[in-house]
Amino acid sequence: MMIMAMPKLICILLLAALLAISMAAATATQVMPKEAQYHLDSGRYGPGSLKSSQCPSQCSRRCSQTQYHKPCMFFCQKCCAKCLCVPPGYYGNKAVCPCYNNWKTKRGGPKCP
Repeated sequence: MMIMAMPKLICILLLAALLAISMAAATATQVMPKEAQYHLDSGRYGPGSLKSSQCPSQCSRRCSQTQYHKPCMFFCQKCCAKCLCVPPGYYGNKAVCPCYNNWKTKRGGPKCP
């Protein structure tokens, strides 16, 4: 009786392992949203890629999904005027603009949203 249960247990364990591997592979290969891919692939971002007149529109895009719109716009425009760059997307991606990424507050936090 114990001998017959052993192959079934092995099959169940193998199926569970295959399911876990396929879930991990699917998570690892998730694709970025279409907008994020476009912004990161295009050459429109990076140090000095903007003119100061483009800062308000780029900061409006960057700050459009935050609940703190006014402070985000204030600091984004300040950073854009200095760095002439605003990272793609609504959040993150700051490595594209090193000046924007590395400008810190007196307390050492990020100055640019």
